[in-house]
Amino acid sequence: MSTAISVEHLSYSYPGVDDTPGTVVFEDMNLTVESGSFVAVLGGNGCGKSTLAKHFNAILLPCGGKVYVCGLDTSVEDKLMQVRRCVGMVFQNPDNQIVANVVEEDVAFGPENLGIASPAIRQRVDQALKQVGMYEYREHAPHLLSGGQKQRIAIAGVIAMEPKCIVLDEPTAMLDPKGRREVLETVTRLNREKGITVVLITHHMDEAAKAERVVVLHGGKAVLDGTPKEVFSQVETLHSIGLCAPDTTELCFMLNQQGYSLELTCLTDEECAQTLMKAFKV
Repeated sequence: MSTAISVEHLSYSYPGVDDTPGTVVFEDMNLTVESGSFVAVLGGNGCGKSTLAKHFNAILLPCGGKVYVCGLDTSVEDKLMQVRRCVGMVFQNPDNQIVANVVEEDVAFGPENLGIASPAIRQRVDQALKQVGMYEYREHAPHLLSGGQKQRIAIAGVIAMEPKCIVLDEPTAMLDPKGRREVLETVTRLNREKGITVVLITHHMDEAAKAERVVVLHGGKAVLDGTPKEVFSQVETLHSIGLCAPDTTELCFMLNQQGYSLELTCLTDEECAQTLMKAFKV
């Protein structure tokens, strides 16, 4: 499997103001994201999740070390457009990414800026809207849509640019449960059916549990890295850095504190129910 993103000995600090010291975020960060994978990145506030995401699209550049996107060095200025064609970004607030008064015009904005010919743009827009389940809304005004629908339009706008990787920086933070579910289902389908590499920055454990791989950041480093079951079974480690496991795993952990001996690998409600039924011999 090829590498989509490679972070090598990354260091980054936000500059200080009025002669005050800057804020160090990373000193020696290393991470590899394989092509076609679905990776969730977790961590407490201020751990550098969003800072790392912005390095993937060259919004931020390393103070030291290197970030490579599809083999391209993000710090090389004349490679900037190529990097951004490879990696599309979706942010928290979809209203900040919607620029047109009609859905299909908004989705067309990115390809137009890339200089794509009009017939190809029409094809890309229609295809992208179908992929996120929003084709029937193509002539609607974006401001009349729900939060989840707006975020799916933002994702369609990224898809229309045909990136190899999509980085989503807490895309469901401002959405209700229905909107969160819509966005997560869309992202998961794009990864599985289209082979698009997905990096999901999130603070929702249930969202991270649906990824193939979970990376937990703390103190400027990846302190946990593995499958969701491998990572979330380390409940005490997560607690020590101010995080928690999914509710199902936390329930089994609490029961173990009362003397039971349950596996901490149940992430779904069904898995949890089976674990409890087996333990209590129901």
